[in-house]
Amino acid sequence: MLEALTNARIVRPNGISDHRAVLIENGRIADVTGSDDPRLQQAECRDLKGALLLPGFIDTQVNGGGGVLFNDEPTVETIRRMGAAHRKFGTAGFLPTLISDDLSVVERAIAAVAAAVREGVPGVLGIHLEGPFLSPARKGVHNAEKFRQIDSKALELLTSLKNAKTLVTLAPEMTTPDMIGKLTKAGVIVAAGHTNATYDDIITAYQHGLTGFTHLFNAMSPLAAREPGVVGAALSNPDSYCGIIVDARHVHPQTLKLALRCKPHDRFMLVTDGLANVGTNNDSFKLLNATIRIKNGVYVDENGTLAGSALDMRQAVRNAMAHLGIDLYQALIMASAAPARFLGLGHEYGAIAKGFRASFVIADDDLNVRETWIDGVAAI
Repeated sequence: MLEALTNARIVRPNGISDHRAVLIENGRIADVTGSDDPRLQQAECRDLKGALLLPGFIDTQVNGGGGVLFNDEPTVETIRRMGAAHRKFGTAGFLPTLISDDLSVVERAIAAVAAAVREGVPGVLGIHLEGPFLSPARKGVHNAEKFRQIDSKALELLTSLKNAKTLVTLAPEMTTPDMIGKLTKAGVIVAAGHTNATYDDIITAYQHGLTGFTHLFNAMSPLAAREPGVVGAALSNPDSYCGIIVDARHVHPQTLKLALRCKPHDRFMLVTDGLANVGTNNDSFKLLNATIRIKNGVYVDENGTLAGSALDMRQAVRNAMAHLGIDLYQALIMASAAPARFLGLGHEYGAIAKGFRASFVIADDDLNVRETWIDGVAAI
């Protein structure tokens, strides 16, 4: 059946195009056209009355939502609840994220994501394994007792997900370039994070397939006078992708503004690093036996260490415009097209364009989300 959303406003590089119609068939965008297209006479039409039609947001770092955390119970039902909670704020694609844990828990998490994809749980694009191959010197809230090397058993596990994407955050100095190469050759996307690596370590990792950085500036060696560190290596490479948490707490806005001047905006990705609170009124919960509470708009543990964020993707987009001095089009690139390309899905997600999946957000001018569509199916 041919469907059509009419009287839509679509964000373009040079402004907003009014009175557009989007034709949808079999979960994909059949065409983007004008209100006078004769095909609309054969379609089931819905008038958006001038609402914004935005590419669905893609969040590569989702620890929890809807009152649950992936680490606590890595199951299909947990993934379903997380996705439903984030969907209310425009997230149409996400990676359930497991922070450092035992390999037995990693195995359960991968199995849960594989099953969720088979069952068609909306929005699941793969898994993000944030550890346990990290540096104790930059552990953040992670439990260093869970940290380990990537041996042959771990390599087999990390490359076992065949029906979705696998993103692994690791500390390059805690493994070998050869192991990074084995991961990337097997199709795993490798990002540096929770790392005390040197600039040279990262340059070597680039040569073996590293393509991204997890929450840039946080939990990584900084840019310094005589050692550029991980931050310097990330910002000096125009091709690498950098996840950023834009809540004015994890990173000072001026620091992020400077970062945006170092490389193209489409190499920065908005992430929430969202926890169980998203979609709830909860202000505290347990994370790996630690009590996490909200303080000044962010979550911290008993020692005041940052532990994820209180963001949703809608607010991340708003913050990017408010704090970084960018326009809506640029913010949407960072919320949708950039992460899609990072995951190797740029031909299907991240744009309102012919042939792309019908995964988008209907919103008002204040970015209040009315509906989030995933593969042609709408939900509030």
